[in-house]
Amino acid sequence: MLPFGLRVQEKIERLIDKHMRSFGASKVSLSSLSSQELWEKSGRLKDDSDVFRFNDRKNSRFLLAPTHEEEMTALVGGIVETYKNLPLRVYQISRKYRDEPRPRQGLLRGREFIMKDLYTFDISPGEAMETYKIVRTAYNRLFDELKIPYLVAKADSGNMGGNLSHEYVLPTPTGEDTIISCSNCGYVYNEELADGKVHTAEPQPPSSHHIPNFATGGSPTGAPPTISNGLWMGTSKDKNTLLRGWYPKYYMAGGNEPVERHPSSHAIKSIADAAGIDLDLSVENPLEQWASQMKANNGSGSTRQRPTVVDLYDSQVRVFQRPPLSDLAEYAKCAEHDIKYTMFDRFPKTSDSLSLTKVHDGDKCAKCAGGTLTSHAAVELGHTFHLGTRYTEMLNAVVTVPEKIVNPDAISHRSTQIPMQMGCHGIGVSRMITAVADVLSDLRGLNWPRVIAPYEVVVLSMPGMQAEGETIYDALASSQTAPDIILDDRDRRPDWKLHDADLIGYPVIVVVGRSWRDQQAIEVQCRRLDVNEEVPLSRLSEFVQSLLEKL
Repeated sequence: MLPFGLRVQEKIERLIDKHMRSFGASKVSLSSLSSQELWEKSGRLKDDSDVFRFNDRKNSRFLLAPTHEEEMTALVGGIVETYKNLPLRVYQISRKYRDEPRPRQGLLRGREFIMKDLYTFDISPGEAMETYKIVRTAYNRLFDELKIPYLVAKADSGNMGGNLSHEYVLPTPTGEDTIISCSNCGYVYNEELADGKVHTAEPQPPSSHHIPNFATGGSPTGAPPTISNGLWMGTSKDKNTLLRGWYPKYYMAGGNEPVERHPSSHAIKSIADAAGIDLDLSVENPLEQWASQMKANNGSGSTRQRPTVVDLYDSQVRVFQRPPLSDLAEYAKCAEHDIKYTMFDRFPKTSDSLSLTKVHDGDKCAKCAGGTLTSHAAVELGHTFHLGTRYTEMLNAVVTVPEKIVNPDAISHRSTQIPMQMGCHGIGVSRMITAVADVLSDLRGLNWPRVIAPYEVVVLSMPGMQAEGETIYDALASSQTAPDIILDDRDRRPDWKLHDADLIGYPVIVVVGRSWRDQQAIEVQCRRLDVNEEVPLSRLSEFVQSLLEKL
């Protein structure tokens, strides 16, 4: 990190310190080295985990920590013994490491990054929820102070665990996340939450199938205005099951033009999980992989395994009366009747119809009656997770409490041990630098928010006016509301210095040049506010401060 970039990073860290300490969080620093054994206890270290691991000269197994849930849980579990020490809130800002398979976009997705991670420990789910609300309030204030157009979206917890999380995202065309928002009720969520079910305020018709979730006939699941169907395919990780998803590729959605839909891998994965299928979304040629596995199974000499095919039908697609299996049988070199076939047009073990497609702009919101949905590409800047006892149970981080706290109806005065309720809350420091720079830049250069700009104000002294530039700099630096200011007195052409100041992205540029020589006035520029005015020295400090307060 070069000097100006480092100043931006340090200002972000100071901003985080300010808002973490606003609710009593204490700052700590843990080692980047962790034990593989500890991560194996939590169940997060697997063969395909994206972590750097190594053995030392004594063959002890270590890893470079991408997060510190395991380490913090073990630390707190060894220190905190009684509920009277709770709640506990600790955080750190440190370098993390991830064996990223596809590093890209500079600091947005790299193998080394800087992150703030906060860990909270409470005695009960109720108190943990109160802490979660406190943290979210602090996050809102932090991002409000940045004055960037962020969104707060309900999110998937992924391998972190827990069942409640929210992410703070910055909409940008280069973002890797897709966020859905409603125009009416304000509901915002990550498309990863797609669960494969149709969500609507209107009741769904009951299934006509005799066996739940399995097709016994060829009746349509409805009569939507579908023009043509699309087919998505995937395989299980063992390549023995081929999953096919039939979805409406083009359909009429209240207008005269057909709308193209795209399959949602998140929705299909959710259905597959519920059906007990371990789906592998990384396979690019699923049909060929499945067919090759079937041929290998048939030629292995072991007990023959029947080819398995599972069809999923979106609620807007008519179910085939006779499933198309002949081509698959030819691929797998087997008879059609040898294929073990299953079909779902309802979510497994429910009566909910299936939705296999991504949200399209203009779709109706399932949360309210009058809203329409819009999708946004976005970059994740922060994430809050309620983990519950996901880590504390596995790593035995327990506290001793009176039995009455656990069971208010208890008569005895004995004590018992319970696992602590845990939360973790992150902010990507290094990726915030890149994301904010990308979103707020324009053709002239960077455009930093005041609170994290390398300097709030730059004074540019034109050639032959270095002494006057120092006078203006001293006047601003010694004022009661002195900004974070730098003097650029390099001996370069005026147009070069102005261009360089725009590239760096100073919020306010003060030019000591011809106006000062002619009429004792200073030119003040602010690109974000579209300001370019000549101000007398007597008003300079007040005018600059008024601009900074708007940034």
